[in-house]
Amino acid sequence: MAAGLIAPSSALSKEWPGARITGANDKIQVGLIGCRNMGWGDLNDFLLHKDVECMALCDIDRKILDGRAAELEKIQGKKALLFSDYRKMLELKELDAIIIGTPDHWHCLQFVNACSAGKDIYVEKPIANYIAECDSMVNAAKRYNRVTTVGQQQRSGNHWKAMVEYLKSGKLGTIARADVWANFNYGALGKPIPDSPVPADVDYDTWQGPAQTRPFNEQHFHGSWRMFWAYGGGLMTDWGVHLLDMVLWGMDIKGMPKRVTAFGGKFAFPGNCPETFDTQNVIYEFDSFIMNWSHTGGVETGPYNRNYGIAFKGTNGTLVADRDNWEIIPEWDSANKRNRLLESIKVQADYQDHKDHVSDFINCMKTRSYNTACTIENGSLCAKYTHLGNIAARTRSVLVYDDNSKKFAGSEEGAGAYLMPSYRSPWKYPSI
Repeated sequence: MAAGLIAPSSALSKEWPGARITGANDKIQVGLIGCRNMGWGDLNDFLLHKDVECMALCDIDRKILDGRAAELEKIQGKKALLFSDYRKMLELKELDAIIIGTPDHWHCLQFVNACSAGKDIYVEKPIANYIAECDSMVNAAKRYNRVTTVGQQQRSGNHWKAMVEYLKSGKLGTIARADVWANFNYGALGKPIPDSPVPADVDYDTWQGPAQTRPFNEQHFHGSWRMFWAYGGGLMTDWGVHLLDMVLWGMDIKGMPKRVTAFGGKFAFPGNCPETFDTQNVIYEFDSFIMNWSHTGGVETGPYNRNYGIAFKGTNGTLVADRDNWEIIPEWDSANKRNRLLESIKVQADYQDHKDHVSDFINCMKTRSYNTACTIENGSLCAKYTHLGNIAARTRSVLVYDDNSKKFAGSEEGAGAYLMPSYRSPWKYPSI
């Protein structure tokens, strides 16, 4: 494999270390895998804490790695060790925690390796690209007793917490449905472009990792990889884990739906390059309500003048929410000639979700609490919901998934093939 070490070899240990015990005056040492986008944003919020220091960066794109290294030195006044192979970074005994900001198809292997190396982990969402990988990650965190959290920062948002409390109050009446939508231009990308040579500074073989080999193309690389099935799941997984999570939280759902059915295709922009669906609907059935997901890539308008959001439909009113605010739209009581809900509510966000999410993880590291704001179990639950939506649409099936047997009930033709990936040699699916 071409991936190699950039840091001096003297900084490394020969065996996986155990968790380092930090003293009261010690810095928490973190490392970042995947430096270009969200991982870098995560790290910046870690560095707002004076007791946190970034000692290592890892990326397969040397230009990005060098650029971020220079930025980091300005921020913390100290250079970081640089790696192109994350496994070498995990050998650093002094490293306490890892931030995983790589594409989805890499999350599982890097997470399991970090757990076995004794590191705590902040992993970006969705936690994995397959349902089986979600289970492996949960098992690894438990086996190695690691403090982990998932980058579903809405779980730390004050206005989201207030929304959940309002839902629990029962004031909306009986909630029979929840509508969830996400319409974004990037979901359609653009017209296909030809494959091209691998950039000189990029280790493309390592970037592909356990995914099957395909020629280099800029449209499935930086920034747009999530619209190709080998690396991501489109808008369904990218935004679904955030928004469906709020419905599951608000409705106190901790298991699988009764049934899932879905429809999807490249209907809005059929000539564009994504493999994932630009148009999709998913219906999740529960005992007492239904949840409907919809998205259209390439447009940015939606219900209630929000291009993305959630609407809890109650018999007394509708609660509509997004990252800016939530509000109540009351139902009209024709018998009494007044609204069924007399109070006028609109709760604004404070936009501290992400900072608070990182702070929660750091505090849990210090106290060795596994009950982070978004546990790996919750990240797994939400990721499974989004993957079920994609699998149902890809197979044109009505699915019943048994999370105990890890199988689909009945004989849904072909659906089982989407549960677990086939890793490309020499990468091996992690055994827990």
